Amino acid sequence: MFKPTFSITNNLLTYISSIESAKAIIDHAALVPAWEARFRDEALNRTVHFGTKIEGNDLTEEQAQKLLQIQQFSSSTDAANKAGIIARERDIQEVINYRSVVQWIDGWETTANKKQPLSVETLKTLHGLTMQRLLEDAYVSNYRDKQVIVKSATNGDIVFRPPVSVEIPYLIDDFFDWIDGPESVNVHPVFRAALTHYQLVYIHPFIEGNGRTARAMATLVLYASGYDFKQFFSLEQYFDSDVEAYYQALLSVQQHKNDMTYWLEYFCYGLAIEIDKIKQKVLKISRDLKLKKELGQQVALTERQLILLELLQNQGEMSSQDAQDVLPNISVDTILRDLKDLIQKGIIEKQGVTKGVTYSLKE
Repeated sequence: MFKPTFSITNNLLTYISSIESAKAIIDHAALVPAWEARFRDEALNRTVHFGTKIEGNDLTEEQAQKLLQIQQFSSSTDAANKAGIIARERDIQEVINYRSVVQWIDGWETTANKKQPLSVETLKTLHGLTMQRLLEDAYVSNYRDKQVIVKSATNGDIVFRPPVSVEIPYLIDDFFDWIDGPESVNVHPVFRAALTHYQLVYIHPFIEGNGRTARAMATLVLYASGYDFKQFFSLEQYFDSDVEAYYQALLSVQQHKNDMTYWLEYFCYGLAIEIDKIKQKVLKISRDLKLKKELGQQVALTERQLILLELLQNQGEMSSQDAQDVLPNISVDTILRDLKDLIQKGIIEKQGVTKGVTYSLKE
C-alpha cells in the first residue's frame, strides 16, 4: 500500500498553525456573506487562469476573465466571439474546461457525494472535464497505454519518467485504498491534499492533463475534509509564480529517496500564504470578530456599504462628501439610505448636524 514518508518539521508546524488560525477567522468572520460571491469569483478566475497558464496556455488573465463571464455558448469559437477575444481554439477550450472542473468540485461539496469516499471514478471524472474536446475520446478519462516523459519547462531536458503504463491501475488503486483507508485518517487534511497532488503527478495516469487533474483532486481532498475556506482560495497562482520551483519541489521526492518532506513544506507554505491573504481581506471587511459578537449574527451588507466601511476602517471617520467621493456614480439619496441602514444595524454612528455631520464605526 502507498505509505508516504515525511518528517514533521518546525516549518510544517508553523505553516499548519497559520492555516488553522486563518481558517477559524474565515469560517466565522462577520460581514463575509455579502462578499462571498466576489471572493469566489476571484478565486475561480485565478484558479482557471493560472491553472491553465502553468501548462502553456497563452490567454492573458484579462482574456480568461472575459471568457469566464460567458455562460451560454455553442462552441469554443462562439464563446470567444461573445467574449470579444481572439486566441487559439485550444487555449479557449482549456479555460472553458477548467471552469467546468472548478464548478464540478464546488457542486460536489453541496451534494450527497460529500459522504461518499473519493474514488477512481472521481479521478476519471475530473480528467474527463479537464480534457474534453482536447484529446481523442479514447484517452479522455482513460489511463494512458504508452510511456510518457516529463520535460523541463526551461530547457526541454527530460526530468522525469513516470511508471510504465501497465503499473498504473495498481498504483492508482493502491493510492485510493490509502486515501479512503484508516491510515490516512491521522494525516492532516492539508498533508493529505499535498500527498494526493504529488502521487497523482508521479503516477501520471493519463496521456495528458495530469497536472490539472492532480491539482483538482488535491483541492477536492481539502473540500472533503472541511478545508474549503469558503471556496475563497486558489493555489494555482503560487505554483505559476515560479514554475521551475514547483517542478523542483515535485522532483525533490525522487531526489531524496521518496522522502516527501520538502514537497510538503513547499505545498503548505503556498497554502499558508494564500489563506493568510484571504484572512487579511476578511479582517479588513469584518473589522474584527467583536462585531459578530455584538450583533449576534453575520450581517449581509451591500457592496456599497462595504466600500463605506472600508473607508471608515482606513481613516476612522468620514463625511457625506467622503462617501460621495468613493461612490461617485451613486446618488446622494442612495448613499444616505445606506448610511442610515448601517446606523440602524448598530455598525456605525453619526456625529454632528447638517453640514458638520461625520460618521464613524460604533465602538
